[in-house]
Amino acid sequence: MAEFKYEIVDMIGVLSENAKGWTKELNLISWNEREPKYDIREWSPDHSKMGKGVTITKEELYSLKELLMEMEIEAPDDEPAL
Repeated sequence: MAEFKYEIVDMIGVLSENAKGWTKELNLISWNEREPKYDIREWSPDHSKMGKGVTITKEELYSLKELLMEMEIEAPDDEPAL
């Protein structure tokens, strides 16, 4: 398997955490020293290991935001409604 580099340019936020301490996060990441892109994936507590994820451009993130704003989403039982 080819070696690759990554740099977390901006840690935007944690979406969830599992029992083993891995967190699903939204980050801005530069893969192989390329232009940073937005990324959603699971990370080990020290960010040395990662799970599969999805990487999207700023334009795709904007489109996703527009789609989410159009949706009526019920809040989880323990969260106030938006």
